[in-house]
Amino acid sequence: MFFILLLFYAIPLMIVLGALIDVLRNEFDPHQNKIIWVLVIIFVPVIGSILYWIIGRNQRVNRY
Repeated sequence: MFFILLLFYAIPLMIVLGALIDVLRNEFDPHQNKIIWVLVIIFVPVIGSILYWIIGRNQRVNRY
């Protein structure tokens, strides 16, 4: 029972929180992409987070 709860609640929550933290800590070009990614992750949490990890990370500005 615990494994099922972990599988369906904790893991997706960690994916969503990780994506939100990553979006908020980085800069994007253009700057509107940051707002768009935050809204996508909030309104479509699991799918939005997965899309961010696949597509959105390439839109970040390299600081170094």
